[in-house]
Amino acid sequence: MTLILGIDPGSRITGYGVVRDTGRGCVYVASGCIRTGSGELHERLQIVYRGVREVIQTYGPVTMGIEKVFMARNADSALKLGQARGAAIVAGAEENLEIAEYTATQVKQAVTGTGAANKEQVQMMVMHMLKLISKPQIDASDALAIAICHAHTRSSLLPHGLGTARSRGGRLRL
Repeated sequence: MTLILGIDPGSRITGYGVVRDTGRGCVYVASGCIRTGSGELHERLQIVYRGVREVIQTYGPVTMGIEKVFMARNADSALKLGQARGAAIVAGAEENLEIAEYTATQVKQAVTGTGAANKEQVQMMVMHMLKLISKPQIDASDALAIAICHAHTRSSLLPHGLGTARSRGGRLRL
């Protein structure tokens, strides 16, 4: 049984979700949001870094899935998102976690069966898959979906001896 951390990065709110992969599905462990407030960017990045590191130290996951940056209409927002993502990745790397990256489409497809699902559909499927009785916050729900996606990807690679494979340019890199 593997503990998996999912991270939905953001410069204002970073969602996290921890699930236990039992080999037959995922079991909910924890989720929440790291809120950075409205301070200077370097202060917010430090809060993301420390928050992710605290989650890792509290729950002890061995691997982490994180959402890839996408280019939105606002380049400045995309850059800030990328920096928050980098802070979370460094926190995971310093705690020696395996780190995998997934596009929003990959996550939605793994959880809902379609890459065009909206946030509410993802949230409802996460609730169903993890047997949750109350709705997690949207950012936490997205992070749980990333953790579930990572669990599914790992389980499909492990029987083939590719559990440590990395994807690059649509191809697996061993």
